[in-house]
Amino acid sequence: MSDLLERLRGRGWRLTSQRRVVAQVLDGDHVHLTADEVHARAAERLPEISRATVYNTLGEMVSLGEVIEVSTDGRAKRYDPNAHHPHQHLICSNCGTVRDVHPTGNPLADLPPSERFGFAVSEAEVTYRGLCPDCG
Repeated sequence: MSDLLERLRGRGWRLTSQRRVVAQVLDGDHVHLTADEVHARAAERLPEISRATVYNTLGEMVSLGEVIEVSTDGRAKRYDPNAHHPHQHLICSNCGTVRDVHPTGNPLADLPPSERFGFAVSEAEVTYRGLCPDCG
């Protein structure tokens, strides 16, 4: 069983056939699919699954904190099942490919006190951008 399916089952989330197939499509490292890509892949496994069901299921998974919604500069949102493993994202500025990266260091520590403006900073999101090998 996939890591995402195990986490959802552990939360007591009812795994209908539609929810199961969406979770299976999202399973794996470096998976950052759009909702339409999830729907297309899910429909290959379960032809009767609707686009609305996929969007609703993704929304529920995001609300549960089991999937991260990744915005990429006005492009379609992508969905990352790697929600419980700290990482950042590397995004191709041309084609929108998203990869998980694990930089060393602590981005919270890199923000000097003078730039915190009194905030009690609790987390940081860093997005790296550039051209992937296919676009470079």
